[in-house]
Amino acid sequence: MPQPSPYIAKASSTRLSFRVLICCKRVLANHKKLLAMQPAISVSNLSKTYASGFTALKSIDLEIKHGEIFALLGPNGAGKTTLISIICGIVNPSSGTVLAEGHDIVKDYRAARSRIGLVPQELTTDAFETVWATVSFSRGLFGKPANPAHVEKVLKDLSLWDKKDNKIITLSGGMKRRVMIAKALSHEPQILFLDEPTAGVDVELRRDMWEVVRRLRETGVTIILTTHYIEEAEQMADRVGVISHGEIILVEEKAELMRKLGRKQLTLQLQNPLETLPPELASQGLELAEGGHELVYTYDTQGERTGITGLLKDLNDAGIRFRDLQTKQSSLEEIFVNLVRKQR
Repeated sequence: MPQPSPYIAKASSTRLSFRVLICCKRVLANHKKLLAMQPAISVSNLSKTYASGFTALKSIDLEIKHGEIFALLGPNGAGKTTLISIICGIVNPSSGTVLAEGHDIVKDYRAARSRIGLVPQELTTDAFETVWATVSFSRGLFGKPANPAHVEKVLKDLSLWDKKDNKIITLSGGMKRRVMIAKALSHEPQILFLDEPTAGVDVELRRDMWEVVRRLRETGVTIILTTHYIEEAEQMADRVGVISHGEIILVEEKAELMRKLGRKQLTLQLQNPLETLPPELASQGLELAEGGHELVYTYDTQGERTGITGLLKDLNDAGIRFRDLQTKQSSLEEIFVNLVRKQR
């Protein structure tokens, strides 16, 4: 019986290997799509009651999307740090489940924690270690092999490369805060928690760190931010969650939140002061200010009572002339304060 040509056999083997490779790539692509569809963090019915009887969290349900910057806002004692500590495996929950990239933080804690980086509020570093040694050691704590190239990249991204041989004790407060971020990124996490990352940092350095966080998001890292600087959340966040008394009271896209709950104010500086409003304008919600030299009109951002155009026409018909106008919109801080105040 004639034997097949070795060239034919080799060609068949090559075609088979090519088909296997294509199949593997398709499986990998589908797997990545499935991962992208599931949330980066999924919290279900999570509660925490301490031995003292204090209930810090009450039936929290929360999903955080892949690759977003999520701002978790709340007053002191609201439960922010407890929630973060549970997700990061520092505090045990009383009930409920938390999944990090699909891994249960209790049942599959090694896989879950390897995907999470945490920058805590406190500066917890060995003051007499160098920056390089500190960041490299943090990588080893997660069982990752040494990777000088990755550590170098992290330090350069955070503008710490020229400080790599400096001892931590010699650094400024802002630089120490950057070292904390470098430590959290040393093991290449896909989820990064920033708990008050710019506390005690000056305004210029705070804005520099905002840019660092945005660049991290561009690489696909999911970022959860807690902050008392509401401007920080307004500048950076894609979505906002508000927690109060251990309960999530709101989760919303930042732009949509400001559209729904924000208010606008139109201030008209009058050519001639008014002592009182004409009766035909009394129902339009106008207020006299600055001794009658200004008219103030406040309205929500979803719709106006009569519309700005209609208001200006009514003012003109009433013989009221103005020489200048200004508009102002609610900030995220004002919305946050109003939300929390309603919960008291």
